[in-house]
Amino acid sequence: MSAAAGESAPRLREVIASRKMLAILLLAAASGFPNQLTESALQAWLKDSGATNITIGLVSYVALPYLLKPLWAPLVDRYPLPFLGRRRGWILVMQLAIAAALALLAFQSPAASLAAVTGCAAAIVFFSATQDIAIDAYRTDVSLPSERGVAAAATNLGYRFTSYAAQAVALIVADYFGWRPAFLIMAGGMLLFCAATVWSPSTQNRYQPRTLGESVAAPLRELLGSPSALTFIAVVLLFKIGDAFANKLFTPFMMDVGFSKTEIGVIIKLLFTASSLVGSVLGGVLMVRLGLLRAMLGFGVLQALSNLLYCLLAVSGKSYPIMCLAVLVEHVAAAMGSIALVALIMALCDRRYSAFQYALLSAIALLPRYSLGYPAGWVADHGGWYLYYVTSFAIALPGLAMVWLTRAKIAALDQRRAREAP
Repeated sequence: MSAAAGESAPRLREVIASRKMLAILLLAAASGFPNQLTESALQAWLKDSGATNITIGLVSYVALPYLLKPLWAPLVDRYPLPFLGRRRGWILVMQLAIAAALALLAFQSPAASLAAVTGCAAAIVFFSATQDIAIDAYRTDVSLPSERGVAAAATNLGYRFTSYAAQAVALIVADYFGWRPAFLIMAGGMLLFCAATVWSPSTQNRYQPRTLGESVAAPLRELLGSPSALTFIAVVLLFKIGDAFANKLFTPFMMDVGFSKTEIGVIIKLLFTASSLVGSVLGGVLMVRLGLLRAMLGFGVLQALSNLLYCLLAVSGKSYPIMCLAVLVEHVAAAMGSIALVALIMALCDRRYSAFQYALLSAIALLPRYSLGYPAGWVADHGGWYLYYVTSFAIALPGLAMVWLTRAKIAALDQRRAREAP
């Protein structure tokens, strides 16, 4: 990515070692912590209770608040809470709410009442989505253009590490002690992030829309006012659609192949974490050298091709070497692709309206991930896992085509935002 214009851009070493980047890392960890608990861990819980893949796919729609968060994101821009500044007050309150909802979920049972489990999971996702609104706005507010690549890498590192660590611990505890202790431990873990929120430096963004209507209309005008607006939205929507489909039913796939919950929690999730960390660091470093456009093209090709490795596992059955190869390569590539997408979204946002604009763009980016539950379950049940992963590769190609067709506009956006840096 292009460095910020001007001679005062900080050195890479100074950026990495700053309190600001550590805060971004820790808040991203808080953002990722509850995510997989309502996806992978919940899927495993439902699988244990005898639910079909179609049922699991349908329940995955509890994640819709991640898509709908632009509806209430203007409230975060318009009404800062009366403590910890414009963003951190919202973050802290949502962390407390997530912990309470996880504790309530621990006392439910899919066999006794699937509706109660679904309701608790939906509440967790709602609070998590609102936390994400404030955290994404915080990161956009404090990051200079020269820091976007590193900020995106820190975000991916923190988010992926805790999302995989949380689900791994939950799966292991569930395997040996049951699901109630698993979710109670997760509720306690969520409370620990409150300290990081209080410690994080406050943002210097003091802008506040005068009315709620202005907090909606003004950012939409700024975001959609250019001739390239719809083109950029299409890129954001399609860039990771293949990756989203591939990972939608990953836990049921591994269980059907023959891996136990403990193996998934200890071995596979550890590989997830390690490969994602490597991909995040590699993606952040390469973005400095390649720039936004070349990073999106290169990382996009890698994440599409890597999905095909799961076809080998589907054919061979339970195989540690093939599983390790597929998981490592696919998650390195996926992390690199996420770095590029986060940097693109940050470049598209205006700091004055970062809560709403980032929420809107990230919801568009997440639309494939949270709307493919039923199609993914249908393909898995009717076509098998081999066709499932071939499909994930095929639907990644339109996103790559969009990046190539809009390459000049992406390069121009990167350069324009660098010139606009304060």
